[in-house]
Amino acid sequence: MTSPVTTPDGTGATTPGRLYGVGLGPGDPELMTVRAVRALAEADVVAYHSARHGRSIARSIAAAHLRADHIEEPLVYPVTTETTDHPGGYRGALEEFYAEAADRLAAHLDAGRTVAVLAEGDPMFYGSYMHMHKRLADRYVTEVIPGVTSVSAAAARLGTPLVEGEEILTILPGTLPEEELTARLASTDSAVVMKLGRTFPAVRRAFEASGRLPEARYVERATMAGERTGDLAGVEADSVPYFAVAVLPSRIDAPRPERTPESGEVVVVGTGPAGPLWLTPETRGALAAADDVVGYTTYLDRVPVRPGQTRHGSDNKVEAERAEFALDLARRGRRVAVVSGGDPGVFAMATAVLEAASQDAYADVPVRVLPGVTAANAAAARAGAPLGHDYATLSLSDRLKPWEVIATRLRAAASADLVLALYNPGSRSRNWQVGKARDLLLEHRSPDTPVVLGRDVGGPAESVRTVRLADLDPAEVDMRTLLIVGSSQTRWVERGDGRRIVWTPRRYPEPEQPA
Repeated sequence: MTSPVTTPDGTGATTPGRLYGVGLGPGDPELMTVRAVRALAEADVVAYHSARHGRSIARSIAAAHLRADHIEEPLVYPVTTETTDHPGGYRGALEEFYAEAADRLAAHLDAGRTVAVLAEGDPMFYGSYMHMHKRLADRYVTEVIPGVTSVSAAAARLGTPLVEGEEILTILPGTLPEEELTARLASTDSAVVMKLGRTFPAVRRAFEASGRLPEARYVERATMAGERTGDLAGVEADSVPYFAVAVLPSRIDAPRPERTPESGEVVVVGTGPAGPLWLTPETRGALAAADDVVGYTTYLDRVPVRPGQTRHGSDNKVEAERAEFALDLARRGRRVAVVSGGDPGVFAMATAVLEAASQDAYADVPVRVLPGVTAANAAAARAGAPLGHDYATLSLSDRLKPWEVIATRLRAAASADLVLALYNPGSRSRNWQVGKARDLLLEHRSPDTPVVLGRDVGGPAESVRTVRLADLDPAEVDMRTLLIVGSSQTRWVERGDGRRIVWTPRRYPEPEQPA
């Protein structure tokens, strides 16, 4: 016990005790750290959480280091998974419990006692200790002693690397909504899903929906009595306890499943207008699962290099050849991702792949198209909301259709007072279309109509400007620029921070009634 000290005014006072958050590791007492053992030796009070049955896994791990003179403080949860009649519901019952438990420990600390709060695994990793830490650490000298987590223990017991190189590890609680679990499992390299038990059926469905079930492993009570490991797909739901985890190990050097002609498919994925921030979780998953990645080299460079994958880059003007090449790979049993900038269905690779797939030779090859953020949506978001009402999307490129068709469609959309999103407005060898389009639109639109010029949106050279239609300069437009031309209702204003925003109201004026 800490002895009283004398304060300057001569009165006796007790020096507050020290608080320890003691990580015990995953279950095997031999995996406790030397520092954890020393902290228990220094402690006057040992506290541990338990359910109402009174048994504590934390206490059982540390049992060999507890002394007869230790003051034990069982912190018994009022509820675990059952319902409660507490007026604040389940959360209210727990908040009240944590406050009362912290008060009990504070009384020991105020009396000068050293308090060790036991925690399975690591105290700051999904641990009950953190609720005491948040309520006490700002009032008392505190030390948190880290412990080996169940994640590390599970990887060790599986004997499989969890992550290597530049792989990303995602830790997920099984209590997440099933769709959220599915999205995160699809988009990551490696993962560990914790808190199984009753959540296991939904977790298993998420693994299956994300296409990751064949890779998934299962670990139950790692390093403890009753430990069990195996493939997640073979585990019966009614046998899964809370102290179990699902693991997606490293894909590096992992055996690839044997491919047969029936296992091949082509997935056309949209990478968005720029880098990784614009990828959807579904797209990330498809890219990670592919045996081969096919695409225009510029778009291919946006896709992370993954061990075991083969990349096939090509020029931008060979869409049909690229599509047939991808389908030929899939016909041999390969899982092929065809990458496309923006959305693959908007002036991009989905059309080329589906056109080729309509040939008899590829009729049995599965083809999927995954959407991506379009260049129009990206530029519009940067500018404000110019596509807030009806709009038309056109390409100004006359490489695949004559200019007369483009001009006819421009006139029709302009006369209908639609906002216009104009793709492929110009290039080094084709720079006259922007001027022609501007002059044609001025026949139907006010010279003050706002025009958004979005260049390299999301990229390092991003530039988003708004000019009057009459001031649109073709020399400032290239193939990396997208134009959004407002309707008669589109507004643009300068806000207090100097930023100019553009939007098109959702409500259109009622037509004037004859007198």
